[in-house]
Amino acid sequence: QVQLVESGGGLVQAGGSLKLSCAASGGPSDNVIAMGWFRQARGQEREFVGVTSWTGRTTYYGESVRGRFTISRDNGENTVFLQMNSLKPEDTAVYYCAARPSRSARAFSKPLEVDYWGQGTQVTVSS
Repeated sequence: QVQLVESGGGLVQAGGSLKLSCAASGGPSDNVIAMGWFRQARGQEREFVGVTSWTGRTTYYGESVRGRFTISRDNGENTVFLQMNSLKPEDTAVYYCAARPSRSARAFSKPLEVDYWGQGTQVTVSS
């Protein structure tokens, strides 16, 4: 059973930056697991932020964050990161780490395609 634990959320002013981390445990021994992020604003559906392949060589982003957010991973530490720059008030949401054992370059882009979720961390961007 894969467990995902996020950290790094908080309050930041518009235009600022924030970096989230997600530590995974209990994953497959060969580390073939795609990891990424979704977010959910109050009253909204869960939105795809991005996903990186199990090797970290391929990453896809949602349209609303492309060019501002960067996903990276450290397989040695079983950790995935979300660097968020040029933050906007509309980026305010609970951010969820997501994972799916897969060799696919784009393992998921919809919530139903995700096998494991973190508990979420709040990011609030003030104007």
